[in-house]
This record gives sequence, structure tokens and C-alpha cells, in this order.
Amino acid sequence: MGGGQGPGAVRAGRIRALAAALGAVLLCAAPSQALPPLDQDALLRDHLWREVTLRPKGRRPTIGLVLSGGSLRALAHSGVYSVLENAGFPIDVVAGVSMGAVLGSAIASGMPSRMLTQMAPKIGFRGASNYGAFSLARLAFFDSPLSSEKTARWVDTVLRRPRFEDLKRPFACVAMDIKSGEEIMFREGPLGPAVRASMNLPGIFSPVQYRHRYLVDGGVVNFIPVNAARLLGAHYVVASVTDLDYSQSRLKSMLNTLEQVIDIRGALLAREQRKAANFLIEPKVHDIGFVETLKALDLVAQGVISARRRLPALQEDLILFSHPRLAEDWISEGRRRR
Repeated sequence: MGGGQGPGAVRAGRIRALAAALGAVLLCAAPSQALPPLDQDALLRDHLWREVTLRPKGRRPTIGLVLSGGSLRALAHSGVYSVLENAGFPIDVVAGVSMGAVLGSAIASGMPSRMLTQMAPKIGFRGASNYGAFSLARLAFFDSPLSSEKTARWVDTVLRRPRFEDLKRPFACVAMDIKSGEEIMFREGPLGPAVRASMNLPGIFSPVQYRHRYLVDGGVVNFIPVNAARLLGAHYVVASVTDLDYSQSRLKSMLNTLEQVIDIRGALLAREQRKAANFLIEPKVHDIGFVETLKALDLVAQGVISARRRLPALQEDLILFSHPRLAEDWISEGRRRR
């Protein structure tokens, strides 16, 4: 039998050491006050978790939530967000791309996870465009792309946040200039056109004309926009990633084939971009296509399952990442008690 320790045991050991440091600092500061014993890992994590979450922004790391692309599969992000919100996980900035930009704008606006989950079936591909038999016929036979204008209207009407500056949390989304291949990052200005451009699938939707540029889905160049969250000031980034194993997907139509091309590109980008995040949550979204809206709530459920499974490890990882700032505060508190 091997004698090595798994990642969970290593994390638990580091958590115990951090708790011991807290106890030592406070005992030195106030030797007459005994601390209650914290023997179990769950109690240690809960205690230190409160130490992190009760601190205002500025006294803990700035935390970013990044939502990948993934067409309809990205609706799993709403399930991930519901778990984080219910756990009291602090989210200071949000970044997203493609459908992740649509959901990210809602989260940044302050929309509760319950409402976002209820809306999920309505903000998929069908709800974001003029999708229908007639429009598909025009796309197939007359090379007339669909329109994603409904996405901008949804942002303006439902979120009631016409500009980035109106959002409750800093938010960024990414699009691509179809002429130059350049990544375009939006952090200010009108929100609706930016979100629309970010989820504007090339070859299916007409490019969005914005300031002399022609913009399409940013997932083609940046499937997990961790860099956008960093530019907003995030020290610690949690990324929800909903790419798929494209080798198992089904090619049933022209739209499926085009989606497969985009998915392959996104999956290849995601391999490297995963490394830029501090922590990953990866819902099992299988090979659900972007028009299978009847499966929207199944996707949300997969996000919930994955996030619940990863939550203890996420809490421990953030505690360990935050410990230098926590230690500084504990030392300062100890000196004030002398």
C-alpha cells in the first residue's frame, strides 16, 4: 500500500495549520481567554470560511466569476451560480462570453439565482434570436443569416441596465472582430449591443456592426475569459466551464455541423485557458445542441450537481489563497488586544 496523501488530505492538513496559526495569534494576544477546540475538518472549514466571507472587499481577495461559452449548454452556469449564492460565496466581478455573457450580465445586474433559473429556458438560442422554420429556410437557401437583436432587447428590457456602469458588479464580455480576428473586450458603454455581439454565432447570425467593426461570438477567440476578470481586478478566479467532448456529438444537420466546428475551436482554446483560473467547476453537459431548449432545466440541474460536489474543495482553496491577508488581520487584531 502506498503511503502518499491525496489532495483532500493535503488541503485538510493545510487548513489545520492555518487554524492553529489563528489560535496561536489570538492566544498570545489574550492568554486569559481559551479558544474552543476545533478538531473536525468541517468545523475548521466553517470557522475559517466565515473569517473570509465576513470581511468586506479590500480586506480579502477580490473574487471573479468567469462563465465560458457553450451555446445552450452554458445554461448550466445558472445552476453553478445558485449553489455559490446559497453558500454565501462572495462574487465581486463577473466576466463571460457567448451565452456565458448573457448569464453573466444577469448575475452582474444583481438578479437572484432563483429568477435566473426560472428564465433559463427562455434565454436559450430560440429566445435570443428570430429562430424559426422560415428564418432557417432563408439561412439554408438564400444565405440570409438569423438576427440576434432579441438578445439586446432582453438585456435592456429584463435587466433594465442599459450600460455597464449601471450594473451592481463590474462586468466584462468578449467578442471578436470578424475582419481582423481581434478579441474585443467590453467593460463600459451600452450593455445590450456588447452582450449581443458576444453571443453572435458566426455563420448563423449577422455580424453586429459596432463602431466600424463587425463583431461575432467571442468564444471563437476566448472561450474562458479569465483575462477579462483579471482586468476587472480579480485576484482569485472561479471559472464555470461548459465545453463538451465533441468526439461524442451527433451531426444531424447543417446547424449541428457548424456548431461542432465552433465547439472544437472552443475546446482547444479551453485546454490552455483552464490553467489561468484558480478553480474550475465543470458541469457534465454532454452533447446537448443549441436548439434543444426542452433540456434547459436538465442543464441547470447539472450545474447544481457539479457545484455542490466541488463546493467544499472551493471553500478550502479560497481559504488557503486568502490566508496571507487573514494572517495580517489576525496579527493586527492581536496587537490591539494587548
